[in-house]
Amino acid sequence: MTQSAKSLPRTAAWSCGGAARLTCPPPAGDQAGAADPVIRTYAILALAILAEVVATTALSRSASFTKLWPSVITVAGYVIAFWLLSFPLRVMPTGVVYAIWSGMGIVLISSVAWIWYRQTLDTPALIGLGLIIAGVLVVNLFSKSLTH
Repeated sequence: MTQSAKSLPRTAAWSCGGAARLTCPPPAGDQAGAADPVIRTYAILALAILAEVVATTALSRSASFTKLWPSVITVAGYVIAFWLLSFPLRVMPTGVVYAIWSGMGIVLISSVAWIWYRQTLDTPALIGLGLIIAGVLVVNLFSKSLTH
């Protein structure tokens, strides 16, 4: 374990081996890249959310797994989504990661259904989606659970 990893919280130090290097901190003294681990962690979380949205969209078209390609996309999308989700879970609290993942997934799936499949959303649904977005923002901007 490197000197910079020893000074990190236990969960962050664990993420510095193997494929999890995506979330490792920059070497000690590298102030220019200080935000890079945070940006990478959120980018990986965004990719996990996107994979989940693709998988859920395909699931709605798989006809209970009776259509081959939508079923394949569904399974592959969820595998990719959960694999990607495992990286932010190494350095962020589980509840916070899940809140962001599920909240943004709900908003994006609703948007896809509304735009592509013409599933209408009434005013209370739109207000509810706005509250979900507000909740994700509050967690990210004001919560002391995250160590930005």
